[in-house]
Amino acid sequence: MKSKISKIGLCLILLGSLSFGIVGPAGAAAGAGPASNFTLKSLGGKNMKLSEMAGNVVLINFWASWCGPCREEMPLLNALHKKYQPLGFTVLGVNVEEQADNARGFLNDFPVDFPVLLDSKNRVSKLYKVIAMPTTVVVDRDGNMRFLHKGYKPGDEKKYRKMVKKLVRE
Repeated sequence: MKSKISKIGLCLILLGSLSFGIVGPAGAAAGAGPASNFTLKSLGGKNMKLSEMAGNVVLINFWASWCGPCREEMPLLNALHKKYQPLGFTVLGVNVEEQADNARGFLNDFPVDFPVLLDSKNRVSKLYKVIAMPTTVVVDRDGNMRFLHKGYKPGDEKKYRKMVKKLVRE
């Protein structure tokens, strides 16, 4: 019985570390190395590369139109983008659905000022090992992943704001 409790406790610790941004996209600690570069097409049809954002702090948010927490989080991410953009910060919204029309419909209800990219084949989502909607990654000015958060519940945006404030000052 004692070994079962230990195994359950270990699983809970691991799950907790995943949800609080301790584990990075390849299983390494967040901040342990460069964020994986990618190129995706924006809703406007323009290709965007993460590497082109070097020198800026970038929050990458993986989302889907069917995701309830994404509906709560999107206006908060837009407010964060607007507030810190003058300091070299941007949000990249990465929609993970096959149909771009789903993203367009969602954005009619929840308009944003930041670029929305399309990962219809889930290549970038796989690269970052996205297993929960939404998933948020913060990349520093040098292109290193510094924060990973899976899911969203009210109050999580405070963690994002704290991380962004720290990184724009570096």
